[in-house]
Amino acid sequence: MDAKTRDDQVLLTLAERKSREFLMLRIANKTSGCVMEAIKQLQETYSEHFSEVFKTITTDNGSEFADLSELEKMVDTLVLLCSSLHVRDKGTVERYNGLIRRFIPKGKRIDGFTGQQISDVETWCNCLQRKVLGYKTQDEILEEEIDRIYQATA
Repeated sequence: MDAKTRDDQVLLTLAERKSREFLMLRIANKTSGCVMEAIKQLQETYSEHFSEVFKTITTDNGSEFADLSELEKMVDTLVLLCSSLHVRDKGTVERYNGLIRRFIPKGKRIDGFTGQQISDVETWCNCLQRKVLGYKTQDEILEEEIDRIYQATA
């Protein structure tokens, strides 16, 4: 990492496998502490349903994901590690990372983009109709799944 990007923010990108819903979370830097803080915020958002929405999280073996093993101790979410050389193990998120590059080119500083711009990219990605989803959008599928989860516990 060069000096130009060392003090820049980064985007933590997550893809939910069933719905293909894509999340882009701006974090202060590429450290395990910042990644865990972002995951804790997601836990707060989904509260007791976090483990039902996020059954597994697949990451590469970068040091920024080192503390995710602690997540398994706190909730029923399984953390899977894949080799960073085998991006096929996390193809969905890699596909979205490629789509992000249309709007946020590699090498551009993340802190140069507003929260609204990042949110707009995330929204654009989640409003794509996908053949694999029966030509529904990711947002539609996730909404159906969350409704199912919340109705099951009502």
